Amino acid sequence: RCHHPVVEMLDLPFLPFCVLLGGLGFVCVAFVSAWCQHWRGGFALDGSAQMFNWHPVLMVTGMVVLYGAAALVYRLPPTWRGPKLPWKVLHGSLALAAFTLAVLGLVAVFRFHNNHGTPNMYSLHSWLGLATVLLFSCQVGAALAPCPLPPAQHCAPHLPFPQWLAGFSTFLLPWAPAWLRALYKPVHIFFGSTILMLSVASCVSGINEKLFFSLKNGTTDYKRLPSEAVFANMLGLLIILFGVLVLGALARPSWKRPDADSPDSCQVPALLWGR
Repeated sequence: RCHHPVVEMLDLPFLPFCVLLGGLGFVCVAFVSAWCQHWRGGFALDGSAQMFNWHPVLMVTGMVVLYGAAALVYRLPPTWRGPKLPWKVLHGSLALAAFTLAVLGLVAVFRFHNNHGTPNMYSLHSWLGLATVLLFSCQVGAALAPCPLPPAQHCAPHLPFPQWLAGFSTFLLPWAPAWLRALYKPVHIFFGSTILMLSVASCVSGINEKLFFSLKNGTTDYKRLPSEAVFANMLGLLIILFGVLVLGALARPSWKRPDADSPDSCQVPALLWGR
């Protein structure tokens, strides 16, 4: 098979790319933490403006960096052979951690708004962010299916526990029939990538909104591009770059599992894209 020289030059192996992407994710978390610590007054748990600062840190860490890492677990070459259960546990744990941080981030911003009499859910950023988290909760729970037990046995009754826990258990353990997982997989993949794009858009719009609200007094006007604005704008660009690289890695055919059509590969991994 012939290869164009330019294509071969750009054919970066996955593991170096993974290291690069991990470093970029760490830089994103470091940037948002430094922004909130240095320019926004640090962190607290008392409902003050410092409690609000947990919101961007938790959202970037959870819905962008950890979410992206969970999506790429099944691109790792060690997952192409051997038992899948440890990788399913890692994949599901990263997604669960991302969801947990997102919920805590929402708690931080709602408590801040309520303590200061600020209306909730009036901006495009708030609509987009909440829709992203709700879609994430539906995505990880929509695969719930009845467990195929013999007639003499019965599935446990539906208990009032979070929907994501049901979806996590369904995909981690082979309870749902293979045909149902295969049917749901394209939907799972589509909404998985959609949620990542929405997460990036929510973070970038939130950064922009915070700068407009905070930098509006004299010499620190946003339009004058003070140092905080430059730093936060760079953070937004880094988040966009991270999201684009994750989506590019997921779309790259040579980094997909080679046994995608095998019966074992029909076991759709938990919570995000699959392979």
